[in-house]
Amino acid sequence: MPRMLDLSDDVRAEIGDEEADRLLAGDNTPGSYDCTSCRTPGDAEQERTSTVLFVGEETAVLAFAHSSCLPSQIVTVSEEQLQGAVRSITGDDGEAAPDATAEAAPSQAVLGVTSGLVLIEGELRPALVVEPTGPIARPGAAPGGSDDFLPLLMEQGFAPATSLDSVPPVLPGWSVLLAMGQLHAILQPGTGGGSPVAWWQAHHPLQVTEDWRTAANKTQSVLLFAGPVGSIGRQPREDMLRSALDKAATHGRLVAATMPLAGT
Repeated sequence: MPRMLDLSDDVRAEIGDEEADRLLAGDNTPGSYDCTSCRTPGDAEQERTSTVLFVGEETAVLAFAHSSCLPSQIVTVSEEQLQGAVRSITGDDGEAAPDATAEAAPSQAVLGVTSGLVLIEGELRPALVVEPTGPIARPGAAPGGSDDFLPLLMEQGFAPATSLDSVPPVLPGWSVLLAMGQLHAILQPGTGGGSPVAWWQAHHPLQVTEDWRTAANKTQSVLLFAGPVGSIGRQPREDMLRSALDKAATHGRLVAATMPLAGT
C-alpha cells in the first residue's frame, strides 16, 4: 500500500528518483515507526509522515517523523553525531549527561549548554541556556580583550532580556535540532541562503527529560537564553536555574530568542 509520505525535492535529489519512487510506493518504508523528533509511534499508512535525511561526512541515514513534528528535509550533522544517532536507534547509545559542552562553529569557543523548563506567562517552557567557559572575543581580536559574547549575539538578532516575564521574540532562520528524542544541535542560517549550519553541536546527543521533550513538541519551539561567562553558572535544579536567569537579566547580562524545532 502506498505510504502517506512527504518527500522534499532536496531529499529526492539526494537519494535519487529510483529510491524515492520506491519509498513513495511503500517498498522500503516501514508502516509504523518511532518519530525521529518526538519519539512517539507513527504510522505512514494512517498519517502524514516526513522523510528526514541525516547526512554526515561519510554516512547518510534516512529517518521518519510525523509531518506535524518536522518537515521533510536534509539535516547536515557531523559524522560523530550521525554515528551517535545510529547507536541510539539500535539501542547502543549509553547514558548522557544533563548538560554538555561543545565548540561553536564560528569562533571555536567552548560553550556550555543546559536544558531546563522555565515558567513564563503561567506555562512551563522548554529552554536551553548557553554560557561559554571563558570570554568570547571577536574574530581577529587580540587575546585578553573585552568579552563580546553578548554584542555578537545581539548582532545576530538575539534580544536583550531584562526580565523573564514574557516569551522572547522568534529569531528568523535559527532552530533547534531535536532528533531521535535527543538534542543534537542549535542551527543558524547558512551563508547565501544555503542549508542551515550548526552554531552549536553536542559532542554526543544530549538527553533531555520527557517533560522537556513533551513541552517542546507541544509548542514546537524552544527558548534560548545566553549570558557571558560567570553570569548564570551550572545550576543543578530548575528553580536555581530560574533564579540565576532572573539575576542575569536584572544585571543586563542576558539575551534570549525563541527558536522553532528544526525545519525552518
